[in-house]
Parts: sequence; structure tokens; C-alpha cells
Amino acid sequence: MTIKVGDHLPAGTVQEFIEVEGGGCTLGPNTFKVEDLVKGRKIAIFGLPGAFTPTCSAKHVPSYLDNHAALAAKGVDEIWCFAVNDAFVMGAWARDQKAGGKIRFMADGSAEYTKKLGLELDLTARGLGVRCNRFSMYVVDGVVKTLNVEGPGKFEVSDGATMLKQVG
Repeated sequence: MTIKVGDHLPAGTVQEFIEVEGGGCTLGPNTFKVEDLVKGRKIAIFGLPGAFTPTCSAKHVPSYLDNHAALAAKGVDEIWCFAVNDAFVMGAWARDQKAGGKIRFMADGSAEYTKKLGLELDLTARGLGVRCNRFSMYVVDGVVKTLNVEGPGKFEVSDGATMLKQVG
């Protein structure tokens, strides 16, 4: 069952590749409990099928980089990019996208959390395995306030400009 507006995010973990050791985090992949990260915070989350893929790299991530300052001005504490890739790949992609300090690239390498959200996308026939559907959501203190799930092959409602209109 797909998560919906008004639901609490399910308990679970994601990984992030940390570039600079500090704040209790070690260099490299670190595992975080989602429920701890969202507590008392406003988070814009966008999910996509995979790191380094054409639409994700050329349009989806840049749309959030372009809207980072405006989202922060509206009270968004963090922006997360979420994908079914390992933390090493997500870290490399964050560097490639020059997203440091603006977007946290959260990895769900085995698609466990993606399945808890009900947002998995089976691309096995295309050689990609189970991935994350393209989506965006605005989460306040762990509660989903908005949710935008794209249709197959689409990029119309999960971009940063749409998120900017929905927060605040």
C-alpha cells in the first residue's frame, strides 16, 4: 500500500555517504533512522529511479538545487534525494551534482524503505531491478503533508518548483 497524505513515515533506515567526519558521523556510509532525522523537522523529499540516470541528473536534482534557497526561505530544514542505490554511488552522484550542503543524498540500497513507502518500481525487465518510483513529498515532523507520484516515464509533478508551491 502506498503512503498517503496524513500518514507518518514508517520506521526504517537509510544510508548517507558522509564526506567530512564530524557531528557523530564517520567518513563514508552512515546509517540513520528515518524517524530520528524527521523529528521536529520540515523535509522536502524527492525520490527517483537511479543515480546518474538522464532525467534524474539533468532535470530532477537540478530542479531542487535551483529552488534550494527559496525552499529554505519557506522554512524547509532539509532537502533529500532518495534512490535505490548504495551509499557509495549516492555520495559520488552528490559530488557530481555539486549538491554538498544543499541536498542530502539518501541511499536505500536494498529497496527495503522504498517498499515500506509502497513506492517501488519494478524495472527488472529493463535490467535495473527494483527501484524507486519518481515522487516528491513534503514531510513535517514525520507526517506526509503533500505527495506527488509521477506516472510511468513522466517528470511533471515531482520537481523543485512544484514543491516550492506546496510548502509554507
